[in-house]
Amino acid sequence: MDIFDLRWDIIWNYRELFLRGLWVTIVLTICGYIGGIILGVLLGLGETSKKKWIYWPSKIYVDLFRGTPMLVQILIIHLAFIPAVFGQSFGFMVSGITALILNSAAYNAEIIRAGIQSIDKGQMEAARSLGLTHNQAMRKIILPQAFRRMIPPLGNEFIALLKDSSLVTVIAASDILYAAKVVAGAYQRFWEPYLVAAFMYLVLTYLVTKLIAYVEKRFSNSYNPRRKQKGGLGI
Repeated sequence: MDIFDLRWDIIWNYRELFLRGLWVTIVLTICGYIGGIILGVLLGLGETSKKKWIYWPSKIYVDLFRGTPMLVQILIIHLAFIPAVFGQSFGFMVSGITALILNSAAYNAEIIRAGIQSIDKGQMEAARSLGLTHNQAMRKIILPQAFRRMIPPLGNEFIALLKDSSLVTVIAASDILYAAKVVAGAYQRFWEPYLVAAFMYLVLTYLVTKLIAYVEKRFSNSYNPRRKQKGGLGI
């Protein structure tokens, strides 16, 4: 097929499928990331714990999910784990979100652990000397400072998860890549659907990158919101 002889009309004919794929991709990514952050915080704190019964399960979990391919994890969760535990499959959305949460949590845990350990130990000692408990010091002193340093790597993890969400197409998830595969199979044309899929992922990652840059700037130490005088002039 000539690359200069593209038929964009076939994309228009399947526009609803691509829009549905866009929505599914966004839902999978956001749900997987939020769940991964919550679980990742617990695992990251577990990796910094001095209690071995907390540290070792967290460490083993992180090593397990970081050391195995996400594609394999998706297949195990969808075809083996969920049916074995619940007696049935709950569809690609539940399996996909579960796999993304479990995988993202392992990477987020390492980011959170590194962020916490990057804070000088004197901060904890000073907080404890003021009468704060370990949990209070962690919540009010350590984590707020560490969060500023975590924003760039956590943002990169979100972008990586967005692109990795395309792997759920292996369990027939109707995401962007699934829409491209359907069109390619229907017309035996590959340039148009996969170029559109690539463009949609590119737009999503670009928007996320801009959002992350804004959040990073907003929480940077040098951020100073502009104030306006009564006359409307900034100072």
